[in-house]
Amino acid sequence: MDLFQKKRKYATIPSESTKREIPEGLMNKCPKCSTIQFSMELEKTMKVCSSCGYHFVLNGAERIQMTLDEGQLIEYDADMISVNPLNFPGYEDKIAQAMEKTGFNDGVITGEGTIGGFPVVFGAMSFEFFTGTLGSVVGEKITRAIEAAMEKKLPLILFSTSAGARMQESILSLMQMAKTSAALAKFQEQGGLYISVMTDPTLGGVSASFAMLGDIILAEPGATIGFAGRRVVEQTIRQKLPDNFQTAEFNLKHGQLDKVVHRKDMRATLINILDIHTVKEVNSNGS
Repeated sequence: MDLFQKKRKYATIPSESTKREIPEGLMNKCPKCSTIQFSMELEKTMKVCSSCGYHFVLNGAERIQMTLDEGQLIEYDADMISVNPLNFPGYEDKIAQAMEKTGFNDGVITGEGTIGGFPVVFGAMSFEFFTGTLGSVVGEKITRAIEAAMEKKLPLILFSTSAGARMQESILSLMQMAKTSAALAKFQEQGGLYISVMTDPTLGGVSASFAMLGDIILAEPGATIGFAGRRVVEQTIRQKLPDNFQTAEFNLKHGQLDKVVHRKDMRATLINILDIHTVKEVNSNGS
C-alpha cells in the first residue's frame, strides 16, 4: 500500500443523468445577493429574498393572486392578440413564442375584482411577455379598462412593469402613450380614483405615460423607474449619476412617488387607500 499516494485535489463533476434528477425550478438564485433559496420557501415570502429583501419580478397572474380577494378576476378582453400591422420581419413568430412560453396573450391582464371587499377595475403587466413592452394590444386593453372604471364609477388600480415602447409597432406603439393618457385625463376629470403601482422595472413609454399619472403613485422597494437608461443619461448630461439613481427610493426622495411599499404590505395599503376614498352612507340619525 502506498502511504504517500497523492490525493486528488479536484471535485467530481456530476454526470448529466445526475443533473437531470434535480427538478427544474426547485431552487432560485437572488439576482441581488446571489443567495440560493428553495422555490417553495420563496413563495412563502411572496417572492421577496429573505436575505437582502430583493423583490423578484412577478407576472400579471401572480399579482392578481396576491392582491385581489381570493385571487379572483373577471377578465376583460382575454382574447385580444397582437398582429403585425407594419409587417415587421419575424414579429408574428416572436409573439407566438412569447404566448407559448408565458401562457399569456399579451403583456397585460385587465378586469374587475375586489380588494378587501372594495370593487375595483384592475390591471397588471407581465415583464416576461415581450419585456412588458407597450404595444397596441397593451394600450387598448388599458384604455378599455380606464373607460370601464369611468362607466362603472369604480377605482382603477394598475401594476406597471415594462421596458418601454414596442419597437416592432413603431408609431402605433407610441400612440398608446397619448391614448392612455387622454383616457386617464377624462377619467380623473370625472372624479375617478387612479392608483398606480410601479414595479421593477418600469421604463420608457410606460413610465412617461399612464404609470406616472396616478392620483396616488406607489412603488415596490428597489424598483427601477425612469425613462432613458442610466448610460444614455450620463452620456447626455456628461455627469456621473448616483449609485441609487432611478430606484424607487431615489424617485421618492425627489417627489416622483407618494410611497414605497413592501410587497407584504401592498394589499393592506391598497385597502386602506380605498377605504379612505370610499363615500360611506350616513344613517338617518347622523352616525
